[in-house]
Amino acid sequence: MATEINVNGAATSSDWQDRYYHVDQILDRPGPRTDPSFLAGDEVKDFLRNKCKILVIGAGGLGCEILANLALTGFKDIHLIDMDTIDISNLNRQFLFRPADVGRPKAIVAAEYVMKRVPGVQVTPYYGKIQDKGDDYYLQFNLVICGLDSVEARRWINATLVNLVDPENPESLKPLIDGGTEGFKGQARVILPTVSSCYECSLDMLNKPTTFPICTIANTPRLPEHCIEWASVLEWPRARGDEKLDTDDPEHIGWLYSIAVARAKEFKIEGVTWSLTQGVVKNVIPAIASTNAIIAASCCNEAFKIATSSAAYLNNYFMLIGTEGVYSYTFEHEKRDHCPVCGGEALEMPISRDWTVEQLIELLTEKQNIQIKKPSLATPGKPIYFQQPPQLEEATRPNLEKKVLELVPDGGEVVVTASTLPFSLSLIITYI
Repeated sequence: MATEINVNGAATSSDWQDRYYHVDQILDRPGPRTDPSFLAGDEVKDFLRNKCKILVIGAGGLGCEILANLALTGFKDIHLIDMDTIDISNLNRQFLFRPADVGRPKAIVAAEYVMKRVPGVQVTPYYGKIQDKGDDYYLQFNLVICGLDSVEARRWINATLVNLVDPENPESLKPLIDGGTEGFKGQARVILPTVSSCYECSLDMLNKPTTFPICTIANTPRLPEHCIEWASVLEWPRARGDEKLDTDDPEHIGWLYSIAVARAKEFKIEGVTWSLTQGVVKNVIPAIASTNAIIAASCCNEAFKIATSSAAYLNNYFMLIGTEGVYSYTFEHEKRDHCPVCGGEALEMPISRDWTVEQLIELLTEKQNIQIKKPSLATPGKPIYFQQPPQLEEATRPNLEKKVLELVPDGGEVVVTASTLPFSLSLIITYI
């Protein structure tokens, strides 16, 4: 259950001698690249250390580094959200945790550790999901930093912060700093909701997710991955109803594994293993501590610059590639006109007149700029195909074999939704 907890050992206001000596070299006087709005001296120091409220999302390998960096930089009012508990496999890179902490919530342990080691810092943890919080919660912060390992969570917070913006209230614009790592590669970016390109604008830069056609996994599986997808996509909701699949729960993975093995045996397919089952449903990527440290430093550097106006912040994308040496570069990622979050325009979707609904769904799962795994389709007046609940999926399944033209006129609108999509995507269907 999600809980908000007052951590024992609340922060004190005490600071050790010369704690801010190096930071004050930047804040005491303007420099050649200083923002014109920068006001050197006590006022900016007071804002950073006593007034600026910052939210960190994620307390994993990247989040631990971010949290420590912020505390040592001078941010004193930090809030932290994470929905996970500590596993023994976390200890090799998530340095705020110890063996005795295994099983405890990451957010609470990280907050306790930072407040113990850095006097004067108040870290307020929340053990739960970002979706638990409403608009008023996010409006209280000056900055948001993400250290997440989930594309779906990034898309949700991105859409939430974009929707918060009120043109008549400048304080409603909350800068989002997003960091991410994948092995020896990483990225940090600054998103100014409605002003710069948002996270959704750059989905086509992500690795293409592995997807399989519905008809293949349902009728003619050929690979062990098809059997695993069948177990998770079709058999789980049929057998377990509305119960949410938790890919971190060994019992859930074990259930999928046993079902996939039986499916594979039926179709004489070899290769279904526990590790493959876990890999297919979780898409596991190795984490490198040094990459986390570099990207966290980049994110916190941008947070400091935005909070103090002491230097120009990133515009707007930094990328690190450490697979063969160390290479980094920055560039400006431009806004996408048809971005469903910040673009405001429906996406035109030209398709063949002979295409079926199933072919349209496969196209949507394959398109890099959409990144949707299990889409449900509807017109403004009626459903076309719904993935959930099982009863509605069964009722609309015959439409998969129908031509889209039978259900949607030329120039007609199709609304795409999914459980992992924090918004509705509007498509304008044209036939070629």
